Amino acid sequence: MKNKLLITETILRDAHQSQAATRMRTEDMLPALDKLDKIGYYSVECWGGATYDSCLRFLDEDPWERLHVLKEGMPNTKLQMLLRGQNLLGYKHYADDVVDFFVKKSIENGIDIIRIFDALNDIRNLEQAVKSCKKYKGICEAALSYTTSPVHNIDYFVNVSKKLEAMGADIICIKDMANLLLPYTAYDLVKAIKSAVKIPVHLHTHNTAGTGDMVYLKAAEAGVDIIDTALSPFANGTSQPCTESIVATLQGTDRDTGLDLAALNDVAKVFKPVADRLLKEGIINPKVLHADANALIYQVPGGMLSNLIKQLSDQNAADKLPDVLQEVPRVREDFGYPPLVTPTSQIVGTQAVLNVLKGERYAMVTKESKGLLRGEYGKLPAEPNPEVVQKCIGNDKRIECRPADMLKPEFEAYKKEMEKYYTCDEDVLSYCMFPQVSEKFFKAREEKHKRKLTVKVNGTEYNVEVYDSAYTAPKTAPAPQAAAPAAVQQPTPAPSAAPQAAGKGTPLLAPMPGTLLKYKVNNGATVKAGEAVLILEAMKMENEITAPTSGVFNYVAAEGSKLNTKDVIATIG
Repeated sequence: MKNKLLITETILRDAHQSQAATRMRTEDMLPALDKLDKIGYYSVECWGGATYDSCLRFLDEDPWERLHVLKEGMPNTKLQMLLRGQNLLGYKHYADDVVDFFVKKSIENGIDIIRIFDALNDIRNLEQAVKSCKKYKGICEAALSYTTSPVHNIDYFVNVSKKLEAMGADIICIKDMANLLLPYTAYDLVKAIKSAVKIPVHLHTHNTAGTGDMVYLKAAEAGVDIIDTALSPFANGTSQPCTESIVATLQGTDRDTGLDLAALNDVAKVFKPVADRLLKEGIINPKVLHADANALIYQVPGGMLSNLIKQLSDQNAADKLPDVLQEVPRVREDFGYPPLVTPTSQIVGTQAVLNVLKGERYAMVTKESKGLLRGEYGKLPAEPNPEVVQKCIGNDKRIECRPADMLKPEFEAYKKEMEKYYTCDEDVLSYCMFPQVSEKFFKAREEKHKRKLTVKVNGTEYNVEVYDSAYTAPKTAPAPQAAAPAAVQQPTPAPSAAPQAAGKGTPLLAPMPGTLLKYKVNNGATVKAGEAVLILEAMKMENEITAPTSGVFNYVAAEGSKLNTKDVIATIG
């Protein structure tokens, strides 16, 4: 078929990320792998994005193990992942050595195609990832983060496409994460990019605003080479348009996909009970299953919308969603019109939530919001609001160079920092991405693979712990000695995670539910009103909490505590 439209299936990554906050488990995927492998997709997107974070944070799964399983189950299909350029899969920039090694390991472990994007379309942030993808023989799909604003138009995106092709991209992807690309604009944009570059063009959209199918139809007419779709149980709404519907629509035309509708229906049956279960468990909010034309106004991507709903529910503030959706475009304008895609969607969305919940705009500013305004994530598309810049970062110097040029090689330092949990280099990469989350995962993994045994030596019984043979113990863990085992050492009790009763003084209260990551001042130190005294992680963002008054700072909650709103963290006496 000369002009066949190729399909990338997203059900194993973006579809459930957009509808179910990335909560599909590997065991949910296993029964479908053989069927998916036989469909004839161009690729199956199955890794990257938020899957890595979600595996470690919520599902107690090793994301690298998931990748092995998926590769083994779909040996004949190209596996695709999403990579945030210099951010990789985290929420900050990493040094070039970490980016290079992450790309290397991703390809070694089974990834064929890497879709690489930068939230700001600052192509300096794609350079290392593109270079590494080519170096390790991956297929490099460089993406444009599509958005609309006074500075984003067709000429802008054509210009970026040419630069990405010159950089070495094998495919150009138009990444329309918020379903802002309207059908006739899609036709014009695809035509313009196809005329400007010689490499294939891949289009990614959602059905958040209900226009996704029409966008794909017009793009197909304009000659787009590949599109992203999702099988029906996780299609539409904040996810991608439905695979079966697109395939049926194009049958018998010159853009016929060549895929078998009955075979697709057979795979969809595997995922239907998974979607039903996640809906019943409340993981899927019914709001994300339907089109909402407000997306065209608020520019909120599917994954961002499902996460905003979850964040507000966790804060017992679900009724504030309309206010937050109105605040999002205001924050985006203040921040220089960044496209809303991870990590900028998370940064802008969380800041909008804080602005609404605090009742005052920028009364509380996340570390990541400050970093975005300083230029730590790259060059903003437009100059940010100077009043907001002053309120958020004061007179801090803003970065003009490629942010990664300021970073020294850091992989070996990360490796040394987490060596007591080390079993392989992939563990180090997990720690690079999410230090606190991965540390908790490593501890749980270690306990899961221990077995308690009672052995008798010279008539005396000893209780010992040994690792399962299938598990590689951390390199620093002592090997059990069967010949002369020592009695099991009782661990020193950890400090209570729950906040203790407050002593005398002005209490410092948690402004929202979250985790006390670390104190920035010593217990007993004298602090000044307004001084940053601790870091509270909430909604995946790090928030500096300041002292409400001056005085002697006394810890109440232990680091690592899970806090609710108005829990006492410390006192100032």
